[in-house]
Amino acid sequence: MSKATQENAPPVSPADKIAALALTPVSRETEARLNRYVDLLLQWQAKTNLVAPSTLPTLWTRHISDSLQLLSLAPDARQWADFGSGGGFPGIVLACALAETPGATVHLIERNAKKVAFLREALRVTGSPGIIHLSDIEDIVDSNLDRIDCVTARALAPLHQLIGFAEPLIKRGAKALFLKGQDVELELTEATKYWNINPRLHSSRTGGHGWIVELDHIERHNPSAAAAYGVQT
Repeated sequence: MSKATQENAPPVSPADKIAALALTPVSRETEARLNRYVDLLLQWQAKTNLVAPSTLPTLWTRHISDSLQLLSLAPDARQWADFGSGGGFPGIVLACALAETPGATVHLIERNAKKVAFLREALRVTGSPGIIHLSDIEDIVDSNLDRIDCVTARALAPLHQLIGFAEPLIKRGAKALFLKGQDVELELTEATKYWNINPRLHSSRTGGHGWIVELDHIERHNPSAAAAYGVQT
């Protein structure tokens, strides 16, 4: 990162980090990995837009803690799939936290080559367990992801489309944890046009208007309508 960029970028708040780790405590080893990840993200942010610059002062609560909270909803999950991993939320954060868990792996699916390069470097510098797939989601879920315990996505697509992407994994036993914002009720209403679902909603620990939609069983409600509206068939 150039000196000028460093001067213009909003600083990451130390107080925000303390608040985040109080919300979602981690081991010292995991904190060290997360520190390396945050340092790398700030370096790359200068040339690749990984997060909204306005969120940098609250990076730890807005992004790190927001991702870590998923672990408590799937404590036994070892094999994770993260759709549209982008800057690494929640995928890289989960990988950092699972690095000491035997057999844990996070599959990070991203179609943007620049972001894939960042994700590869993030796994390298943190020493975290992950496999990166440079691919569209629909091209990977059927052929390369055989045994997934939990599938995640954050700020990627409307809920009904996410369910379509995740359908093959959920039908093979995976749980879905989708991070959503204040319009979650509208998205759920839209999703029920295409899917029979029994979602569990969890309010985000990080405050604001965030929600986590938990799904472990889905059925197609109207396959023809799903196809018409861009949901996988």
